[in-house]
Amino acid sequence: MAIEQRDLDGRSISVETGTLAKQADGAVCVRLGDTITLVTATMAPPREGIDFFPLLVDFEEKMYAAGKIPGVRYIRREGRPSENAILSARRIDRAIRPLFPKGFRNDIQVVATVLSADMQNAADIPAMVGASAALCVSPVPFLGPVGAVRVGRVEGRFVVNPTYEERDESDLELTVAVSPDGVVMLEGMTDQLPEEVVGEAIAFAIPYAEQVLEMQRALAGAAGKEKIDFTPLQIGEDIRSAISGSAATIRGAIQHPDKKAREEATTEIVEQLQTDLSDRFPERIPEIRAALEEQMEAELRGLVLDDDRRPDGRSMEEIRDLSSEVGVLPRAHGSALFTRGQTQVMSVVTLGGVGDEQLIDDLGVVESKRFMHHYNFPPYSVGEVRPMRGPSRRDLGHGSLVEHGVLPVLPDEEEFPYTVRVVSEVLESNGSSSMASVCGSSLALMDAGVPIKGGIAGISIGMISDGDRRKLLTDIQGLEDFSGEMDFKVAGTREGVTSLQMDVKLAGLSMETVRDALAQSKRARDVLLDTMAEAISEPRAELAPHAPRVFTIEIDPEKIGDVIGPGGKMIRKLEGDFNCKIDIEQEGRVFVAAPDQSSGQQAVKAIEDLTRDLQVGETYVGKVVRITPFGAFLELLPGRDGLLHISQVARERIDRVEDVLKMGDEVPVRVIEIDPQGKVRLSRKDLLPGGKDGESEGERGGRREGGRPRRHRPRR
Repeated sequence: MAIEQRDLDGRSISVETGTLAKQADGAVCVRLGDTITLVTATMAPPREGIDFFPLLVDFEEKMYAAGKIPGVRYIRREGRPSENAILSARRIDRAIRPLFPKGFRNDIQVVATVLSADMQNAADIPAMVGASAALCVSPVPFLGPVGAVRVGRVEGRFVVNPTYEERDESDLELTVAVSPDGVVMLEGMTDQLPEEVVGEAIAFAIPYAEQVLEMQRALAGAAGKEKIDFTPLQIGEDIRSAISGSAATIRGAIQHPDKKAREEATTEIVEQLQTDLSDRFPERIPEIRAALEEQMEAELRGLVLDDDRRPDGRSMEEIRDLSSEVGVLPRAHGSALFTRGQTQVMSVVTLGGVGDEQLIDDLGVVESKRFMHHYNFPPYSVGEVRPMRGPSRRDLGHGSLVEHGVLPVLPDEEEFPYTVRVVSEVLESNGSSSMASVCGSSLALMDAGVPIKGGIAGISIGMISDGDRRKLLTDIQGLEDFSGEMDFKVAGTREGVTSLQMDVKLAGLSMETVRDALAQSKRARDVLLDTMAEAISEPRAELAPHAPRVFTIEIDPEKIGDVIGPGGKMIRKLEGDFNCKIDIEQEGRVFVAAPDQSSGQQAVKAIEDLTRDLQVGETYVGKVVRITPFGAFLELLPGRDGLLHISQVARERIDRVEDVLKMGDEVPVRVIEIDPQGKVRLSRKDLLPGGKDGESEGERGGRREGGRPRRHRPRR
C-alpha cells in the first residue's frame, strides 16, 4: 500500500493505492474531505482492424455514498447514469485523452465509483485526479499525469476546490486540468466576468494543479507498475514519398468552400491513393492510412501557417456569413433560426409552471432546476444515415455547455415564475453547432418574452501549430476542428463570459495561448451580438399568445391544507374548474399556471377566498347549499359554510325557510358570530330594508329584557 497527501490552501487531498480492486491494472482511492472515489484503469489487447483509440470512461454514482436509497418504489437500485455522471465522465475523458501515445489502439476502460459523498465536496475532481493516478500506477503507456482542481470566486477572492456552499456564493466555477506541458482541459461558467478575470482564475489554478501532479508522480514512484512497451507505427519514407507527390492536389481539394463538395473531392483523392498504394504495398495498409492522414494535416497546416489562408478563404478572425430570424414557428412560445455558414440551428422555447421543474436524483445537493437546455444532433445534419437512439454523451455535453452559458442572464424566479425549456435542433452542421445553439437560444428567449438580462452569443476558437508557430482561428469549421490542435468554445454577453469549454490534442497549452484565445473570442462575440440584434435586440414586452400565464400569491402556510383539501380534493377541483395547474411551496407561495389571463385571475380569486378568514360584522354573498327545518347553510367562501337560522332569514316571522330561500340562491348575509369551534352564525334580515346596524330583536334570539328565553307555545 502507498499513500500520498497534499494540502491545497488548507484543504487536504490524498491518493492511495494497493488496498482495493487489486486485479485492475491500476486502482486508487482519492479522498477530498469525506468524499472518497475509487478509480480503476484496465487495459485489453488491441483489436484487429481498429483505426481509433477505444477509450471508455464511466462515472458511477452509488447512492449509498450519501446514505440514500435510489430509484422509484419498484426499482430500488441505481439505473442509467445521471446527467451529472455523464458530464463528469466526459470531463475525465477530455482531460486524459490527449496524453496517450498517438497510434495507441488498446482498449482502455476507466471506472470512477463514488464510495462516499460528504455533501460538501463534489466527487468529480477526485475522480479526475484518480483517473490520472490509476493510469500512472498501471502498465498503460500514459503520458501524464494530469492535475485537476476546481476554482471558485467568493467576494472577489479565488477559492480552490470550493464546497457546495461556497459554489452557491461564487460568481465563477471553473474546472482546470493541467499536464506537465500546460493546460489540457477547461470547463466552467461565470456570472458575466471579463476575460481578464477568467484568465486570472486559470492562472490561479495552475500551481495547485501542479501540486496534484507532483503527488501522483510520488505515488507512481512508490507503487507504479512497469509500463508496457509501445512502439508507434513507423511510416516508411517510400510511402511518404509516394503520397507527397499528390500534396498539391490534396491542398487544392481541402480549399473547396462547400463542405460536401470538399469531402467528396478529398475522399476521391484519398481512395484513389489508397487503391494505388495498396497494390504496391499490400502488407502495409495501416502505414498508408496513417500517412494519408498525416499528409492531410500537413496541407492544412501549411495553408494556414505558410500561406496565411484558411480552407474556405477566410482570414484568421473572419466569421462565416451570419443570418438570424425569430418567430419561425407559429405555435411555439418562442423560436429562432440561427445560421453561420453551413451550421444552422433552430432553438425553440417552451414555458411552464414551477411544477414543471426537472427533479434531480444524484449525489449533488441540487434537487431541481427550472431552466433546461436540450441539444439534438440528428444524422441528417451532416448528411449521414445512422440509428437515432436518444441523446448521446456528446448531445448532453453540448446541451449542458449552452445551459450554463444562458443561466447567468435568466431572470430570478421572483421576477419570472416560469420553468423554461429550450431545445436546440441542429439542422445543418459544419463546426461549432453548440455555439450556434447559444446564439439561437438567446434569440428564441427574447422572442418568447423572457426578460433575460442581455443577449448571449458563442464562438469557437481553434488553433493550427507546428510546434514553433501557431495561429488562432475564429469560428472553426469541421475540417479545422478535426485536423487542428484546439477547440476553445466561449459564450457570453457584451459584459463578459458566461460559459467556456476547451479541448486540445496537444500535451498542453501555455497561459499565453489561453489568454489570446479568450481575447479573440471577445472580439468575435461582439460582432455576433451586433448581427443578432438586427433580428431582435431585446425581449418582447408580452408573452406569446399560446404561452401560459403564471400568477404568484402568498398565503398563510397554515392555510395550505385548505387549498389542497382532503386527499387533494380541493386542489384538483380548482385545477379542473379553471383549467390551470397549481403548485404550492411550504412557505406559502402559490403558483397558478393558466392558459389565459382570465382563467388565472379567477383561480387566484378562488384561492384567496379559500384562505381568507371570515370576520364578524363583515358582509358576504353566500350560496344556499343545504336547507333544514331550523335554517339554511350558506357557502360563504370555498369550503367555508355558515348557518343562517330561520329567525335570521327575514324581518318577519316565517314558518319554513323554503318560503324565502331555495337551493342555489345567492344572498347577502352578515357574520354575527364565530364560536371557538369555528361555527359561523349569519343574519340576512339585518341587511334588508328597515334593518338595524345594531342588535335587532331577532339578533337577541327572542330574549326578554331580563335575559331569560321566551318560551314558544303552540297557538290554541
